[in-house]
Amino acid sequence: MFKVGEAAITRIEETFLPTYPLRTIFPEITDAQLEEYMPWMAPHHYDPKSGCILLSVHSWLLKVGGQTILIDACCGNNKVKPGRPFWHMLNEPYLARLAAVGVKPEDVDVVMCTHLHHDHVGWNTINRDGKWVPTFPNARYVFSRPDVDYFSKIDADPKEGPAELGTFRECVVPILEYGKADLVSGGAHRLNDFIEIDSAPGHSPGHVFFKLESKGERAAFVGDVWHHLLQVHHPDWNFPKNSDVNQARASRRKVLDHCAATDALVFPGHVGLPFAGRIEKTQSGYRPHFQP
Repeated sequence: MFKVGEAAITRIEETFLPTYPLRTIFPEITDAQLEEYMPWMAPHHYDPKSGCILLSVHSWLLKVGGQTILIDACCGNNKVKPGRPFWHMLNEPYLARLAAVGVKPEDVDVVMCTHLHHDHVGWNTINRDGKWVPTFPNARYVFSRPDVDYFSKIDADPKEGPAELGTFRECVVPILEYGKADLVSGGAHRLNDFIEIDSAPGHSPGHVFFKLESKGERAAFVGDVWHHLLQVHHPDWNFPKNSDVNQARASRRKVLDHCAATDALVFPGHVGLPFAGRIEKTQSGYRPHFQP
């Protein structure tokens, strides 16, 4: 567990596996760079045996101000992802892991999604009697309106097919239909006394990040502004799937600058052990401090 002021933050793991080949995701990397970075990359961020990067898929459980908040909802069980065999038809004890830290689905007050890609919305819903219903029945779900609009259009387009492998209609549409979603747009938006939502588009049109402040200490929940620490060393290196590649690079620098300037403890969506750390701004760029 991490502490930021009076906020208690716990990582709820879904999976932590080798996924994509490193050179497929980051074709810019040279042999010399790979050799230079290997001491910190292996074994927590890169699997030399397979040549694949390790990606964690997890939620951040935040308790602050008397509220229980879940940030990002992973892939979910029994979701069809044929192009991603490591996340296809999962059967993970995610809810049991929540229960192990004393949280039942009905205890969650707010679910906040940094964006609406399939690996951040999966546990928004569960299948009950053949129908997708909210997993967290008492929660308000915070979604970005630009993402809802964007994926709604893709989902309705017969040329595109179901948005995000069908998970938009399984994991987002039911929340909207049950009237449990709060949609935020544009720039900074104050959620409560502790959390501000700020825009960081590019990986998706409505990607946001969450700024936390408590008792003079700060944290940032950055979702997929970067997937891997290589993108801190090289902010122009994009993960392949982005709605706007240039916007993604600009947002990455914006968030890196914020984290470095405020000494925020940073909680990414997919970075490996120790899963959270800090960012230092240097003369030549940025340096991550994520030491296991």
